Amino acid sequence: MLKLQETIISVTRKVREHRLLYEKNEEAVKQHLIGEIFRTLGWDWENPREVRPEERTEDGRADYALVLEDKVVAYVEAKNLGINVLKNERALRQLARYCFSRGVKYGIITNGAQWKIVKAFEENSTLEDRILLRIDLLNEPLERVALKLSFLSKNKITRLEDYSLYLKAFTWGFENLKKSYPKDILILYLAGPTKSNFLLLDHLDGSEVPRGLYVYDNGWKGVPLIEKNLKGVLLSLLLYLAEKASEKERNEILVAYKQLRNIPLTRDKIMHLLRELEKEKGVKIGLEI
Repeated sequence: MLKLQETIISVTRKVREHRLLYEKNEEAVKQHLIGEIFRTLGWDWENPREVRPEERTEDGRADYALVLEDKVVAYVEAKNLGINVLKNERALRQLARYCFSRGVKYGIITNGAQWKIVKAFEENSTLEDRILLRIDLLNEPLERVALKLSFLSKNKITRLEDYSLYLKAFTWGFENLKKSYPKDILILYLAGPTKSNFLLLDHLDGSEVPRGLYVYDNGWKGVPLIEKNLKGVLLSLLLYLAEKASEKERNEILVAYKQLRNIPLTRDKIMHLLRELEKEKGVKIGLEI
């Protein structure tokens, strides 16, 4: 999941820096944004056994067909960034027709920054009823975007509908529980950071083997670990902070991340950096060990 989060950060940075290009050039969207995400999701983007560009259907050509075991599991329709795919019903209906004409179960429409995934057919349902996921890289939290995009990975896409239903049920339950319980209590219940083997950074000496990282930032939040060691804690924290930072600060944090990732660090140095980050960013760090 961390690799996917890094890719999302990379794609959103490209969109912010080169928006005018992507608003006019669909091919640039395909090559720079969509392809990068699907590669991270495990698809061999240059392998025609898995990804077939310009797939012909009775109603036109889909930009890509995603193939598993010689069967097309989804069509992907790309648009330039000037088209709001979350609101453009005409483009979605066109994609649904492509899918229906060939019996393809899922359709994915995206401009690189926005994604909408639809189930192509189901009796007694409208197109709106069959929308499984809406994803907005620029306006949703990184963790939420990464989770939803992960459903499109090569090893999960065949259960895409199941995962989307689980997520909707989870979200519905969480939103209803929030009416009676503080959000922090529910997050603590789900993440479970207050176990007997949960320690704050102040109580660690650096010799512990971390199993989970939690950051208190207006509530405890679980942060995926890159590696289950102390250096992994530092690198994972930097990625979390980068996502929350302004564009200038984000770039600075990512530069530091890349430098630290490639050099050896002593236990004392890592502990010092973690304590400095706590003070500078106003967060608390906790580890499940």
